[in-house]
Amino acid sequence: MGMVADHEPRVVLSARGLGKDFGGFTAVNNVNLDVQHARIHALIGPNGAGKTTVFNLLTKFLQPTRGQITLLGTDITRTRPDKVARMGMVRSFQISAVFPHLTVLENVRVALQRPAELAVQFWRPLKTLNQLNGRAEVLLEDLGLTRWRDARAADLSYGRKRVLEIATTLALDPEVLLLDEPMAGMGQEDVRMVAEIIREVARHRAVLMVEHNLSVVADICHQVTVLQRGEILAHGDYATVSADPRVRSAYMGTED
Repeated sequence: MGMVADHEPRVVLSARGLGKDFGGFTAVNNVNLDVQHARIHALIGPNGAGKTTVFNLLTKFLQPTRGQITLLGTDITRTRPDKVARMGMVRSFQISAVFPHLTVLENVRVALQRPAELAVQFWRPLKTLNQLNGRAEVLLEDLGLTRWRDARAADLSYGRKRVLEIATTLALDPEVLLLDEPMAGMGQEDVRMVAEIIREVARHRAVLMVEHNLSVVADICHQVTVLQRGEILAHGDYATVSADPRVRSAYMGTED
């Protein structure tokens, strides 16, 4: 044991001086970010704050104009998105096309074929696929999907579909998981369920999420970075940033 209680977890993803220009317009400017292992980090801010652009820069869907991005100690500023995914940072919904006609178990098994390099060998005997069943069952268990293992993905509730998408992303066993508005369009019950799932998922990996639902952010996020007009307005835990008058004014358009 011997761990100091306030020991800072290691940084797995960091950005320094990150910037992006589109023509003459500066969409993102001087963003510094440190995402830590086994922590949930939220990126919040009013519409047009640049949250999605920052996400696209980190996952390399967009090439930064300025700055540096480091993943697990490796500079990925110039790395292609597919390689970044193989290095351990995956964006949910980037690869997780859920197949509606397949069962929940089959969807996860298909996703597990990717890292197992079986994907190119679809004609392999069923036995090989069945070896993946064990791992698929564990993933379903972790994400509370066991009851629905034999249900068609198309028949799942909206919230459970999102959980299945997260499950297929986790099949790649990423160190860093990026979630783009995981709660969007969900009813209260689903929001609570998915929040718990994200908390569970973050026990063994870093999670960076863009989220509009501030009660979820308050509930499950360890660190919060607030963006406004492409720049960092505030950073800290939720209590700190939500008490910041500049943040309140950015959100409410008022000082009180």
